[in-house]
Amino acid sequence: MGLFTEHELKSIELAVEKAESSTDAEIVTVFARQADSYYYIPTLVASMLALISPWMLLMTPLWLELFDLLFLQFLVFVVLAIVLRFRPVLSRLVPKFTRDKRSSLLARYQFLEQNLHTTESNLGVLIFICELERQVEILVDHGIAARIDNSVWQKDIDKLTASIAAGEAFEGIMACLVDVGDQLAAEFPATKEKSELCNKLVLI
Repeated sequence: MGLFTEHELKSIELAVEKAESSTDAEIVTVFARQADSYYYIPTLVASMLALISPWMLLMTPLWLELFDLLFLQFLVFVVLAIVLRFRPVLSRLVPKFTRDKRSSLLARYQFLEQNLHTTESNLGVLIFICELERQVEILVDHGIAARIDNSVWQKDIDKLTASIAAGEAFEGIMACLVDVGDQLAAEFPATKEKSELCNKLVLI
Protein backbone atom coordinates (compact mmCIF):
# COMPACT_ATOMS: atom_id res chain seq x y z
CA MET A 1 0.00 0.00 0.00
CA GLY A 2 1.31 3.45 -0.89
CA LEU A 3 1.60 6.48 1.34
CA PHE A 4 -1.68 7.87 0.03
CA THR A 5 -4.64 6.25 -1.68
CA GLU A 6 -5.61 7.31 -5.18
CA HIS A 7 -8.66 9.04 -3.72
CA GLU A 8 -6.49 11.01 -1.29
CA LEU A 9 -4.06 12.05 -4.02
CA LYS A 10 -6.93 13.24 -6.18
CA SER A 11 -8.47 15.10 -3.23
CA ILE A 12 -5.19 16.92 -2.58
CA GLU A 13 -4.92 17.85 -6.26
CA LEU A 14 -8.46 19.25 -6.24
CA ALA A 15 -7.75 21.13 -3.00
CA VAL A 16 -4.73 22.80 -4.63
CA GLU A 17 -6.84 23.75 -7.64
CA LYS A 18 -9.54 25.18 -5.38
CA ALA A 19 -7.02 27.20 -3.36
CA GLU A 20 -5.41 28.56 -6.54
CA SER A 21 -8.77 29.51 -8.05
CA SER A 22 -9.05 32.36 -5.53
CA THR A 23 -5.52 33.73 -5.85
CA ASP A 24 -2.85 34.63 -8.37
CA ALA A 25 -0.34 32.58 -6.36
CA GLU A 26 0.82 29.11 -7.38
CA ILE A 27 0.94 26.32 -4.77
CA VAL A 28 3.00 23.14 -4.98
CA THR A 29 2.91 20.37 -2.36
CA VAL A 30 5.83 17.96 -1.91
CA PHE A 31 5.90 14.92 0.40
CA ALA A 32 9.27 13.26 1.03
CA ARG A 33 9.64 9.94 2.87
CA GLN A 34 12.97 11.17 4.24
CA ALA A 35 15.49 13.88 3.40
CA ASP A 36 18.53 11.60 3.44
CA SER A 37 19.37 7.91 3.67
CA TYR A 38 21.53 8.65 6.75
CA TYR A 39 23.26 5.30 6.20
CA TYR A 40 26.56 6.66 7.47
CA ILE A 41 25.12 7.11 10.97
CA PRO A 42 24.00 3.48 11.57
CA THR A 43 27.29 2.31 10.05
CA LEU A 44 29.30 4.54 12.38
CA VAL A 45 27.34 3.48 15.48
CA ALA A 46 27.56 -0.20 14.50
CA SER A 47 31.33 0.13 13.99
CA MET A 48 31.85 1.72 17.40
CA LEU A 49 29.78 -0.90 19.22
CA ALA A 50 31.47 -3.71 17.29
CA LEU A 51 34.89 -2.38 18.33
CA ILE A 52 34.08 -2.61 22.03
CA SER A 53 32.16 -5.89 21.83
CA PRO A 54 35.27 -8.17 22.17
CA TRP A 55 36.25 -6.38 25.40
CA MET A 56 32.77 -6.90 26.79
CA LEU A 57 32.87 -10.58 25.83
CA LEU A 58 36.24 -11.01 27.53
CA MET A 59 34.63 -9.93 30.81
CA THR A 60 32.17 -12.84 30.61
CA PRO A 61 32.95 -16.33 31.97
CA LEU A 62 32.95 -17.65 28.41
CA TRP A 63 36.24 -19.07 27.17
CA LEU A 64 36.43 -17.61 23.67
CA GLU A 65 39.35 -17.92 21.33
CA LEU A 66 40.58 -15.18 19.00
CA PHE A 67 38.67 -16.54 16.02
CA ASP A 68 35.43 -16.63 18.05
CA LEU A 69 35.91 -13.05 19.18
CA LEU A 70 36.58 -11.80 15.67
CA PHE A 71 33.57 -13.67 14.29
CA LEU A 72 31.28 -12.30 17.00
CA GLN A 73 32.65 -8.81 16.42
CA PHE A 74 31.85 -9.08 12.72
CA LEU A 75 28.40 -10.47 13.53
CA VAL A 76 27.65 -7.59 15.91
CA PHE A 77 28.61 -5.08 13.23
CA VAL A 78 26.48 -6.68 10.50
CA VAL A 79 23.39 -7.12 12.71
CA LEU A 80 23.53 -3.60 14.13
CA ALA A 81 24.24 -2.01 10.74
CA ILE A 82 21.04 -3.63 9.44
CA VAL A 83 18.81 -3.14 12.48
CA LEU A 84 19.75 0.51 12.96
CA ARG A 85 18.64 1.32 9.40
CA PHE A 86 14.99 0.51 10.10
CA ARG A 87 13.01 3.74 9.89
CA PRO A 88 11.59 3.75 13.46
CA VAL A 89 15.09 3.24 14.87
CA LEU A 90 16.79 5.56 12.38
CA SER A 91 14.44 8.44 13.16
CA ARG A 92 15.59 8.36 16.79
CA LEU A 93 19.23 7.71 16.01
CA VAL A 94 19.82 10.73 13.76
CA PRO A 95 20.48 13.94 15.77
CA LYS A 96 17.73 16.57 15.51
CA PHE A 97 20.18 19.15 14.17
CA THR A 98 21.11 16.81 11.31
CA ARG A 99 17.47 15.98 10.54
CA ASP A 100 16.50 19.65 10.47
CA LYS A 101 19.46 20.59 8.27
CA ARG A 102 18.85 17.84 5.70
CA SER A 103 15.12 18.55 5.57
CA SER A 104 15.70 22.29 5.12
CA LEU A 105 18.20 21.72 2.30
CA LEU A 106 15.83 19.36 0.48
CA ALA A 107 12.95 21.84 0.82
CA ARG A 108 15.01 24.57 -0.84
CA TYR A 109 16.14 22.21 -3.56
CA GLN A 110 12.52 21.26 -4.26
CA PHE A 111 11.54 24.93 -4.43
CA LEU A 112 13.91 25.27 -7.38
CA GLU A 113 13.20 21.79 -8.80
CA GLN A 114 9.45 22.50 -8.98
CA ASN A 115 10.14 25.87 -10.71
CA LEU A 116 8.44 27.90 -8.00
CA HIS A 117 10.99 30.65 -8.57
CA THR A 118 9.79 31.12 -12.16
CA THR A 119 6.14 32.00 -11.58
CA GLU A 120 4.66 35.21 -12.92
CA SER A 121 4.86 38.02 -10.34
CA ASN A 122 6.99 35.69 -8.15
CA LEU A 123 4.02 34.28 -6.26
CA GLY A 124 5.18 30.68 -5.76
CA VAL A 125 4.42 28.74 -2.55
CA LEU A 126 5.91 25.39 -1.55
CA ILE A 127 4.32 23.26 1.17
CA PHE A 128 7.03 20.73 1.97
CA ILE A 129 6.66 17.72 4.28
CA CYS A 130 9.40 15.31 5.39
CA GLU A 131 7.86 12.22 6.99
CA LEU A 132 10.87 10.63 8.75
CA GLU A 133 12.08 13.95 10.11
CA ARG A 134 8.53 15.11 10.90
CA GLN A 135 9.49 18.47 9.46
CA VAL A 136 7.25 20.90 7.59
CA GLU A 137 8.31 24.03 5.73
CA ILE A 138 6.30 26.61 3.83
CA LEU A 139 8.59 28.47 1.46
CA VAL A 140 7.39 31.45 -0.57
CA ASP A 141 8.91 33.51 -3.35
CA HIS A 142 9.84 37.13 -2.73
CA GLY A 143 6.62 38.46 -4.26
CA ILE A 144 4.70 36.91 -1.37
CA ALA A 145 7.38 37.48 1.28
CA ALA A 146 7.19 41.21 0.59
CA ARG A 147 3.51 41.27 1.66
CA ILE A 148 3.16 38.38 4.13
CA ASP A 149 5.65 37.86 6.94
CA ASN A 150 7.04 34.35 7.31
CA SER A 151 5.73 34.20 10.90
CA VAL A 152 2.19 34.04 9.47
CA TRP A 153 2.86 30.55 8.16
CA GLN A 154 4.10 29.19 11.50
CA LYS A 155 0.59 28.34 12.70
CA ASP A 156 0.01 26.21 9.61
CA ILE A 157 3.45 24.60 9.98
CA ASP A 158 2.75 23.69 13.63
CA LYS A 159 -0.68 22.22 12.84
CA LEU A 160 0.60 20.18 9.90
CA THR A 161 3.60 18.95 11.90
CA ALA A 162 1.25 17.73 14.64
CA SER A 163 -0.87 15.93 12.04
CA ILE A 164 2.20 14.17 10.60
CA ALA A 165 3.24 13.06 14.11
CA ALA A 166 -0.27 11.71 14.71
CA GLY A 167 -0.22 9.74 11.46
CA GLU A 168 -2.82 12.00 9.83
CA ALA A 169 -0.78 13.40 6.95
CA PHE A 170 -3.68 13.55 4.50
CA GLU A 171 -6.00 15.41 6.87
CA GLY A 172 -3.19 17.79 7.81
CA ILE A 173 -2.34 18.61 4.20
CA MET A 174 -5.98 19.27 3.34
CA ALA A 175 -6.42 21.63 6.30
CA CYS A 176 -3.14 23.38 5.50
CA LEU A 177 -4.19 23.99 1.90
CA VAL A 178 -7.40 25.66 3.07
CA ASP A 179 -5.55 27.94 5.51
CA VAL A 180 -2.77 28.83 3.07
CA GLY A 181 -5.29 29.39 0.28
CA ASP A 182 -7.30 31.80 2.45
CA GLN A 183 -4.17 33.77 3.36
CA LEU A 184 -3.11 34.06 -0.27
CA ALA A 185 -6.60 34.96 -1.48
CA ALA A 186 -6.76 37.80 1.03
CA GLU A 187 -3.47 39.35 -0.14
CA PHE A 188 -3.34 38.24 -3.78
CA PRO A 189 -6.91 37.73 -5.03
CA ALA A 190 -7.31 36.08 -8.41
CA THR A 191 -7.21 38.46 -11.37
CA LYS A 192 -6.81 35.90 -14.15
CA GLU A 193 -6.96 32.21 -14.93
CA LYS A 194 -3.64 30.43 -14.74
CA SER A 195 -2.06 27.06 -14.08
CA GLU A 196 1.68 27.40 -14.36
CA LEU A 197 2.74 24.48 -12.16
CA CYS A 198 1.68 20.93 -11.26
CA ASN A 199 -1.22 20.66 -8.81
CA LYS A 200 -0.59 17.02 -7.90
CA LEU A 201 1.14 16.06 -4.66
CA VAL A 202 4.79 15.40 -5.56
CA LEU A 203 6.02 12.22 -3.84
CA ILE A 204 9.80 11.75 -3.48
